[in-house]
Amino acid sequence: MTGFTTDRLGWRPWLAPLTEEELTDAHHEALVDRARATSPYFLLLARDPGILHARTKTDQDIFYNPDGGLPRAERELAATATSRHNGCVFCASVHARFAGHHSKRPGDVRRLLDEGVSARQDDRWRAVIDAAVALADTPSRLGPEHIAALRAAGLDDLAISDAVHAGAFFGWANRLMLSLGEPTLEDR
Repeated sequence: MTGFTTDRLGWRPWLAPLTEEELTDAHHEALVDRARATSPYFLLLARDPGILHARTKTDQDIFYNPDGGLPRAERELAATATSRHNGCVFCASVHARFAGHHSKRPGDVRRLLDEGVSARQDDRWRAVIDAAVALADTPSRLGPEHIAALRAAGLDDLAISDAVHAGAFFGWANRLMLSLGEPTLEDR
């Protein structure tokens, strides 16, 4: 599957995930949220509870932390841009829905999915997208010009840090997901 969408997708692992019945208390603690026990992706990652727990806590702090910094919509935008650039259809679908919802700009998010990371956007979104894409290519590609563009778009140090965290985390998350399975059309 290569088409970018905001539809809900499934995900099929190439390695056998644990079953819900195999989960121990340690696995449930690593999942952080018991609802994740129905996801093939998280059931696969549960094979290493320590890494899963650290990954989930990092994800939650980057995207759900309300203590200043970049608004949630633009954190989701960074995740969407990274996922679009890396070709991670599943992650792009999830985070595009969140970016569109939190920003109230679903048309701009749709354009990012349809036209790619170079699609026309306002200056602030352009700066967030460009920084995320630079990180996705290779971290050393993110340079002072990206930080200057983020600052010129009105981001303070904490917001810039959040944009970098969201882009960097999704560079890793995309590679993990793309290496372990593939998106599927979710059963309706």
